[in-house]
Amino acid sequence: MLSIPGWHWAILIGWFSLLLILDLVVFHRKDKEPSLKAAIWQTVMWISLGVALGFVMWPLYGAKASSEYFSGFLIEKSLSIDNVFVWAVIFGFFKIPRKYQHRILFWGIFGALVLRAIFIFAGVAILQRFEAAFLILGGLLIFSGINIFVGSGEQFDPETSRGIKLLQKIVPISKKLNGHHFFITENGKKHATILLLALLAIEFTDVIFAADSVPAILAVAQDPFIIFASNAAAILGLRALYFVFDVLKDKFWLLNKGLGIILLGVGAKMLVSPSEVLEWPWFGYHVSTNLSLALILLILAASITASLVITPKSKSD
Repeated sequence: MLSIPGWHWAILIGWFSLLLILDLVVFHRKDKEPSLKAAIWQTVMWISLGVALGFVMWPLYGAKASSEYFSGFLIEKSLSIDNVFVWAVIFGFFKIPRKYQHRILFWGIFGALVLRAIFIFAGVAILQRFEAAFLILGGLLIFSGINIFVGSGEQFDPETSRGIKLLQKIVPISKKLNGHHFFITENGKKHATILLLALLAIEFTDVIFAADSVPAILAVAQDPFIIFASNAAAILGLRALYFVFDVLKDKFWLLNKGLGIILLGVGAKMLVSPSEVLEWPWFGYHVSTNLSLALILLILAASITASLVITPKSKSD
């Protein structure tokens, strides 16, 4: 655990807040459909900013903290690709015009940052007090990794979602759009638009995905500052990444296999780390952060390369 001054937290949160404001008010002030070229450049920019933050942490907090940051950044960025695929399903179901999708994703990611901060502090507090939680979270990660690898993970379906159905009973829903606004007034009565439904669906799915990503990051780092910084830096670039993967997602068809293997690895790392719960020879074993980082990079590179080289069976038949 690092001893982080309060003003370091203030600077970190202020930095991320500035990026959010610039993204919404300056770069995406007008509603327009982003091009693939623009989305790729924005993705490169967000990744570069995330990598730069990791190098800033090296002289400030040490090489180990920087390595933990990069491990958490890679895990969150890679696992968030599943979010991107689900967002495409949600936008397709609600028939959200592409020019309004960025606005929804902005507020969705803002909500995700708040939720992740809560999950991170709660997770760190639990692991510090109850070492047995490592075994529980490690088992959950291995279960999720197997599901992702074999492709049997549960997918969010807006049509059968109980949360969406409950909202439709509480708040009147309008089928009309009011620009990028989430509410519209009809016959003197306030109605929610389908943009709000899509936003709430995205927030709901983020809670589900956080159950995988937050424990996975806790397997490589336990300091809240490092975890939040890596999580936020990875999440902020997801809007641009969505518009890239929405076009190119079929090319990286083996990426989920790699994500499943990563979850299996960090789950196993979490399982063998407790030393006080079970005093067996294979417990209390610490996998170095540098080794974890190298393996994550290797698995991601291998799954992306294999996706480009190997043709899916359905396409070759």
